[in-house]
Amino acid sequence: MKRSPARLVIALSVAAALAVFILYTSIAGAGTPEISPSTLAQHRGQDVLLVGTVVGHVAGSAQSTGGLRFLMKDDHGGGAARTRVLYTGSVPDLFRTGRQIVVEGTLREGTFVAKPGSLVTKCPSKYTPAKTNT
Repeated sequence: MKRSPARLVIALSVAAALAVFILYTSIAGAGTPEISPSTLAQHRGQDVLLVGTVVGHVAGSAQSTGGLRFLMKDDHGGGAARTRVLYTGSVPDLFRTGRQIVVEGTLREGTFVAKPGSLVTKCPSKYTPAKTNT
């Protein structure tokens, strides 16, 4: 008894469609863009991940209605661009002036309004090579 190749064609078509979907979601649909304060104005109104360093005085409380307010600048040069940030939610223990952070949100009327609970600090000591005694 000879089998019809229709089952094979259907199975290969489904596999190809799944492969295309996986490729699209991993490359084109990568999610939220990660940007620095110097390029934030180009993404006005878009949801982005803002990456930079906390500078200046940190004011307010993340738990209050007024939120936590601070300035961010580019991590690596990027000029004198600074962005005001308004954040509410939990604050990591390592958060302070001079620390590199990542926060998700949107630029609104000149202030980056972060999503509650999206603040993450980077720990630079984890990424530097260990000192060796020679």
